[in-house]
Amino acid sequence: MDRIFGAFSHRVANWAGQPAAFILAVLVILAWIVTGPIFHYSDTWQLIINTSTTIVTFLMVFLIQNAQNRDGSAIQAKLDELIRAASAARNEFIGIEHLTETELERIKAVLEKECGDDAGHRRSIESLIQRR
Repeated sequence: MDRIFGAFSHRVANWAGQPAAFILAVLVILAWIVTGPIFHYSDTWQLIINTSTTIVTFLMVFLIQNAQNRDGSAIQAKLDELIRAASAARNEFIGIEHLTETELERIKAVLEKECGDDAGHRRSIESLIQRR
């Protein structure tokens, strides 16, 4: 079941990010607007678009979240492998995505300190910006 849902959510998320999906959504909205005078802008006419968009949004949240979770896990695994393979890298960083936000902030602060003083760090950033 996981494999089937994963493949389905991946396909839907990829399709939803294409221009054709956006064009289809715009066409549906335009068709709804054009039918307004035909249905005298009734409550039912409004309910159709409200219900339809709510259902589509609700389902897309789950599909896109599944695709993002899978992508994030794959990226994390790749980064962990790079850390493991690099001889100078610290293996302690493997799995830090499971730490709390506070713990991650502490690690970030320590790493920023290790990079040097603020002036040196600022100069490095400025030189990177000037290269663009």
